[in-house]
Amino acid sequence: MARARRLEWITLGYIVSATVIVALVLGQSQSMKTAWMDDLLSLIPIAVFLVGSRISQWEPNERFPYGYHRVTSAAYLAAAVALTATGLYLLIESVVKLIHAEHPTIGAIELLGHQVWLGWLMILALLYSMVPAIILSRLKLPVAEGLYDKVVYTDAAMNKADWLTEAAAVVGILGIGFGYWWADAVAATFISFDIVRDGSRHLRVSLFDLIDHRPLTIDGKEPDPVIARVTATIEGLDWVRASEVRLRVNGHTLSGEALVVPRSTEDLPERVEQALREVCALDWRLHHFAITPVTSLGPDVQRQDEARG
Repeated sequence: MARARRLEWITLGYIVSATVIVALVLGQSQSMKTAWMDDLLSLIPIAVFLVGSRISQWEPNERFPYGYHRVTSAAYLAAAVALTATGLYLLIESVVKLIHAEHPTIGAIELLGHQVWLGWLMILALLYSMVPAIILSRLKLPVAEGLYDKVVYTDAAMNKADWLTEAAAVVGILGIGFGYWWADAVAATFISFDIVRDGSRHLRVSLFDLIDHRPLTIDGKEPDPVIARVTATIEGLDWVRASEVRLRVNGHTLSGEALVVPRSTEDLPERVEQALREVCALDWRLHHFAITPVTSLGPDVQRQDEARG
């Protein structure tokens, strides 16, 4: 967590400097404007993590007996909504400019007594915005996986994809320089579409987390391996005849329950306590796990088992 916060503070300083530099040479290029907005959007997951990671560590109380772990899920949803909405706005704006055949121009400025085409300064600003983002994304991805923090993962993924955004903006600027007015709008459309795609993907994952979807890996592609480990541990107890395990995401952590049909009730409280210790030792993310002895798993669980095949 300390390493993640340090990396995000470094990213915050870099992104702020990049947005200021890009803003100084923005010009009339739509692709440049879209790339600048993409940099501004990169601030959202950073702010969400820095604030949410502090709140999530607050102690549970009477009003919030399960703690504040889920604040990161709510913040993740807010970041995904902002990302998607802004991407849609930029996409519509870029398409409209392309349809109207607007011809952007990039002038020249006087620099150290020489006339310099502003496009070269734009490209330099984009390169400054591109290179550190790639390095920071590589540093943050393993940290995000270790923390099971989807906000940090979102930020790292956005940083990783930034080189495509900046490269597209460079193509658009060079297109204007060579007289291809449409290259700028096409590049802006490509960047906007990439923002919308990222936002919609993260919006889907964040919504699933809030409606108690089963835990997935940090990239959202496969079931989390912890499910199989917990299931195997419960099924491996010699005093358990049948069981059903349910887990859900709770911010950085996981919570859930196991319904078990015991072979006998002898020393049952002690056996349950020992099983709880074994399960919680499997992964640091397992919080608020409960083992409930029942006489049978019931028709609902059986139907779920049949549905899973």
